[in-house]
Amino acid sequence: MAVGVFDSGIGGLTVLDALQKRLPEVPFVYFGDNAHAPYGVRTHDDIFNLTCAAVERLWAEGCDLVILACNTASAAALKRMQETWLPPNKRVLGVFVPLIEALTERQWGDNSPPREVDVKHVALFATPATVASRAFQRELAFRAIGVDVEAQPCGGVVDAIEQGDEILAEALVRSHVEALKRRMPHPQAAILGCTHYPLMEKTFQEALGPEVKVYSQANLVAESLADYLQRRPEFMGSGTQSKFITTGDAVSVSNKATQFLRKKVTFEAA
Repeated sequence: MAVGVFDSGIGGLTVLDALQKRLPEVPFVYFGDNAHAPYGVRTHDDIFNLTCAAVERLWAEGCDLVILACNTASAAALKRMQETWLPPNKRVLGVFVPLIEALTERQWGDNSPPREVDVKHVALFATPATVASRAFQRELAFRAIGVDVEAQPCGGVVDAIEQGDEILAEALVRSHVEALKRRMPHPQAAILGCTHYPLMEKTFQEALGPEVKVYSQANLVAESLADYLQRRPEFMGSGTQSKFITTGDAVSVSNKATQFLRKKVTFEAA
């Protein structure tokens, strides 16, 4: 009954943590492609190929359903995977839709036509590849009309977080928020479009100001998955054990992940 969770690095652990709290009875297999991180500066073809390889590895662990807890992979690879690559007995889900459903105040699975919503000015902070894909804007257009999205590629933030350099990460976040506010001085809402960014949520909020509602993904994705599994229990895989797998150095990644989540995490080599 295992579910797979994939990220290019350790940022997806923020999503995994929320999933485990919401669905404590479900075993989760986490796959970090740390050897090839970060994805945010790679080409779309490269991201697609690496993501497919990771998903296949999770299938081998008995995970018929895989969550791409990576905004870059969700933006650059998911649609192509679903249209051209995915077999009918498997499912791969991304992290954008739950966020957009919350932003537009639509119920899970509401497929009615797009409509006017209260929030008109949205700031999107994401990796360069996610911003370039325009996937967030495309998914938003299915659900809402008349929303202005200003996207800011946040180069360097993921690297700083992965290296544990909190001072640099905070400085970069403030710089990126300043750059966005020069183009959109008064956003009503801000999307943290990378699973690493919840660790910097306080800094984003301070830089944006208290009047801006900041949306982070982890709890929204967890609620969405709980709803999905209730509706589609056939995609609970055959795996029975929770584990952490990495393409990187298992000891180094385990140490970083333990520091990241502030609890003991032990990875094994893929």
